[in-house]
Amino acid sequence: MAKVVVVTSGKGGVGKTTTTAALGAALAQTGEKVVVVDFDVGLRNLDLLMGSERRVVFDLINVIQGDAKLAQALIRDKRIETLSLLPASQTRDKEALTGEGVAQVLSELRETFDWILCDSPAGIERGATLAMHHADIAVLVTNPEVSSVRDSDRIIGILDSKTAKAERGERVEKHLLLTRYDPVRAARGDMLKVEDVLEILSIPLLGIIPESQEVLRASNVGCPVTLNAPESAPARAYADAVKRLRGETLKVTVPLPTRVGLVSRLLGRRVA
Repeated sequence: MAKVVVVTSGKGGVGKTTTTAALGAALAQTGEKVVVVDFDVGLRNLDLLMGSERRVVFDLINVIQGDAKLAQALIRDKRIETLSLLPASQTRDKEALTGEGVAQVLSELRETFDWILCDSPAGIERGATLAMHHADIAVLVTNPEVSSVRDSDRIIGILDSKTAKAERGERVEKHLLLTRYDPVRAARGDMLKVEDVLEILSIPLLGIIPESQEVLRASNVGCPVTLNAPESAPARAYADAVKRLRGETLKVTVPLPTRVGLVSRLLGRRVA
C-alpha cells in the first residue's frame, strides 16, 4: 500500500526540499515507484533541485482545478525510471490549494506509486497544513539550533492533533532528520548536541546529514545529492535514512570532528 510521507519543519531554510529530492531519488533507486510533490505554491523550488524546471507544463494547481489530468502534470525523471515529480505552481496563490483537491490528487497517486513524498512549505500556513493532513509518515527536518528545534516541536503538536490520522484517533509516524550538522561547531558548543535535540523532540532519529559543499553543488546542477555525489557523506547519510524508512534497523552514527583520532573517527559515536 502506498505511503504518504510529508517532509516538514517549522522553520525555513533547514533543507526540506533538498531532503525531499535526496530521499525520493534514493527510494526510487531501490526499485520502488516514487513521486515527489511540491506543495510550496508560489515559490516552486523542487523542480529546480530535480533538474526538471524546463519540463514543467502543468502543475499541482492545474490538476486540482481541472485544467489538466494528473498524468499530464507528472514529470518522469530521466535518470531513474521509477521516479516522478508533480511540481507546484509558480504563479498561483496558496489559496488555490483546497482540501478536497489535495485529497483527490493523493488518492490518485496512491493508485500508481509506492511512496508519495510531499515537500511542505515551512511553518503552519495553508500549504503546510494540507501537506501534513493526509500523511502516514512525517520527516521533521531540523537544524541543531534552538529556534529550529522549537518550531519543530510545534509541528509535532499539529501532526498529533490536526491530521486525518489524528481525527481517526491514530498517530502519524514521526521521524527526526537532523540536517546541516557540523561536528566541529558541535564540539565547541556552538550548536545543540544530538542528545539534546532528541530529548526535546522525543521522536526517533532517522538520520544526521552533515554540513557539506556537496549538497550545494548538487542543488546548483539540478541533481539530488544522492545521485550527483553518491559517495559523499550527506548522500550516504540520506541513503541510510531511506533504509530506516523502509524498516531496516540501522544504527545512526554521529559525525566526529576531523581532529579526533583515526580509530575514533572510524568507529564513530552512535546514538538511537
